[in-house]
Amino acid sequence: MHIRDLPYADPGEPDTRSGPRFLLWLGRNQLGGQLKSLGWGLLHFLGIAALPYTVGLAVQAVVDRSGTRLAVAGAVILLAGIAVAAGDTMLHRTAVTNWITAAARTQQLLARRTAVLGAALTRRVAAGEVVAVSTGDVEKIGWFVEALSRFAAAALTVFAVCVGLLVYQPSLGVVVAVGIPVLALAVLPLLPRATRRADVQREKAGHATELASDTVAGLRVLRGIGGEELFLERYRRASQEVRTAAVRSARMWAVISAIQVLLPGLLLVVLLWHGIHLAREGRITVGELVTVYSAVMLLNYPLRHFEEIAMAYSFSRPSAKRAARVLALERTTEAKGAPADGSHSTPSEQVTADNTVSYDDAVPYDDSVPSGDLHDPATGLLAPAGRLTAVVCGDPDAAGRLAERLGGHPAFEEAADLPSVRLGDVPLDDLSLDTARTAVLVQDKDPVLLSGTLRALLDVPSSGAVSPKRALAAAQCDDVLDALVQGSVADDPMDARLTERGRSLSGGQRQRLALARSLVTDPEALVLDEPTSAVDSHTEARIADGLRDLRAGRTTVVLTSSPLLLDRADRVVFLHDGEVAAVGEHRELIVGEPRYRAVVTRETDDEAAEGDRVAATTRTGIDLPIGIDIEEPA
Repeated sequence: MHIRDLPYADPGEPDTRSGPRFLLWLGRNQLGGQLKSLGWGLLHFLGIAALPYTVGLAVQAVVDRSGTRLAVAGAVILLAGIAVAAGDTMLHRTAVTNWITAAARTQQLLARRTAVLGAALTRRVAAGEVVAVSTGDVEKIGWFVEALSRFAAAALTVFAVCVGLLVYQPSLGVVVAVGIPVLALAVLPLLPRATRRADVQREKAGHATELASDTVAGLRVLRGIGGEELFLERYRRASQEVRTAAVRSARMWAVISAIQVLLPGLLLVVLLWHGIHLAREGRITVGELVTVYSAVMLLNYPLRHFEEIAMAYSFSRPSAKRAARVLALERTTEAKGAPADGSHSTPSEQVTADNTVSYDDAVPYDDSVPSGDLHDPATGLLAPAGRLTAVVCGDPDAAGRLAERLGGHPAFEEAADLPSVRLGDVPLDDLSLDTARTAVLVQDKDPVLLSGTLRALLDVPSSGAVSPKRALAAAQCDDVLDALVQGSVADDPMDARLTERGRSLSGGQRQRLALARSLVTDPEALVLDEPTSAVDSHTEARIADGLRDLRAGRTTVVLTSSPLLLDRADRVVFLHDGEVAAVGEHRELIVGEPRYRAVVTRETDDEAAEGDRVAATTRTGIDLPIGIDIEEPA
């Protein structure tokens, strides 16, 4: 796998049973890259390990005044130097490739899981943790995958050198063979404490990230109520906790690094003292002493990789655990027709090098989707095909859950035992998630606008029947286009760039752009949850007319309590306590259904009682006091 080949056509199905299992799965999926890195690492480290032996030969040749052996030693040193340089260059290249590809694979898996979960993701995992997993955690995971092959090469080199020294000079080799394992294992008792401190640091960093994300998202509201200082102080405290935890973690790793420097130094002192005594007794030559000393000194370099792999694992293990927890999340009901590999990504969706999403025009819009009335057996809601149906629900949360159910594969746990929503004669749960989303598109009450040009925002899979121009006109986006042009160097509004989440626009402008994007897709059934809650009444009236005209002949469901939208609907359905309580036109229900009137007009109990009295007076011609009603004649 090369970096230029990213993204993966299929990132695979991860092992999410635990963090270590996920890391092992990543390593297995990059076995080719790991073996390449291991091979170049062995060339690099063995080249380094060969230098002491050749230096020892050169020193002994000088002592013996042998020019031939000195020339041979010089040639071998040259070859070893070439091996070190070539191995180091290619080791770095392959290791970085392993790092980037592992991080990219994890990011792809997270992106696909996010697309599958939709709104359910942030209900189960905090937004700050999602941000931490998709940014910092993938880097730490890639670090461990990359360091694994280098550590393996270093460990094999250390083992080879110890065995070689035992054969080359047993008297000194025994000291090395005993001392090196002590050096490698000396820091193990400190690793659990270092890992715990690192976990605390990451936990506090995730909390601070979540707090910052929530603060930025609600900045306008905070300014309106004067709460900036309160949230700023909360973030200051959180950031100071992160700093304190980072210092405590760094202290422990500093101790581990100090031990990694101290113990090899002590080993060299012991080895040199013992070697000098052996040389004085004539049991070893000066060249052999120099060779063993140089070998042990150069072993400090591969031994440093033992510390690095310990650090990489301690940092990546909780990161992998968090990533596995997100990747293991499932929707409450899975589609029976879903692909066996668990992939739910849109076939025409492509991930570009800059992690943005584009769509391949060569892949046609899937028009092989079911059609017909949209029916929810759980509530009794029926949206006739080709009609504009408005749904009034007194509970905004219940309206949001209903919108998700109408889109198929509900994301909330209590829906597990409810019957599936049907489009025509087909239960949506029998469709793959992609097909269900093509058939029924749901726009929630808080849609997200991605950064990029307006043209890219509206470049979504669609039937082609609705152009972006018509969709923008129906959503009354003329002032939005003017605002985009004024804030951009582009003359064409379609080439103007949107900031992240459209923050440069007002809430109503963002809402209308999102509505235009939904209209462009032209799905068989479109479900809109409060699509005009942030716009003024005049604009809302024009949007209602535009929506009715543009969606003529298409099934449209609007969850709203706006009288302007309700008055233009072909059919109004009132839900009370999760069931259909009344069906009719808006003007009929506003007079004949007190509960409906209370939701739409937001009237108080006294106003409701007065409305009942007026309705009774209209029916009977008798002016009754408040609180007294008469029975309808049989």
